[in-house]
Amino acid sequence: MYRRERGMSNSTIAQRLATVQERIAAAARAAGRDPASVRLVAVSKTVDAEAVREALAAGQVAFGENRVQELANKVAALPEGCEWHLIGHLQNNKARTAVRAASWIHSVDSLELLERLDRIAGEEGCRPRILLQVNVTGEEAKSGLAPEAVPAAVEAARACANLDCQGFMTMAEFDADEAALHACFAGLRQLRDAMAARYGMALPELSMGMSGDFEIAIAEGATLVRVGTAIFGSRH
Repeated sequence: MYRRERGMSNSTIAQRLATVQERIAAAARAAGRDPASVRLVAVSKTVDAEAVREALAAGQVAFGENRVQELANKVAALPEGCEWHLIGHLQNNKARTAVRAASWIHSVDSLELLERLDRIAGEEGCRPRILLQVNVTGEEAKSGLAPEAVPAAVEAARACANLDCQGFMTMAEFDADEAALHACFAGLRQLRDAMAARYGMALPELSMGMSGDFEIAIAEGATLVRVGTAIFGSRH
């Protein structure tokens, strides 16, 4: 099941999208899950609006962007039918733009950012869905809450009147082996289960898995997989 993408064929975006959807469904069935329980976020960072339109025409609705300004530009250029997810690191000074542009923010990684987003969402009259980003592997170069900081963040999220905390996000270590990938993704699921039981919250969403490892993430409970290269090709 584990695959690392080595290159792209000359197939169209629509064809590659269909292949990814088939792989998602197969991975879900192999894990004894309903394929409908896993949603694809097509990571459209650095690709042009026309490529997103091609994916949209093929039935893809949810798109993920890493940078706030690129997200805002694509929101302005593309139809309202797109569902936009901010999946990259969010600086405090760009929180308002993010709230205006994204219906999902996957990368809430501090109490300060959480409180700022809540205030801005109230001012903007919206209620974005958020995920708390957790640095499960403890890598110094990665953003995210340390696992021991998660209970305080969940408590703070519960107190936010203008944010809908849906669960958690993580990124596995680059080029980790299968055992490490399973451990990372299982660790986030176990943390989610513990927090849901402790605070009586559903926390249904787990955003984990990318082009090279999303099938393992699905085996460990991912509900949102962030796939870009396998759909749009390699980016530099």
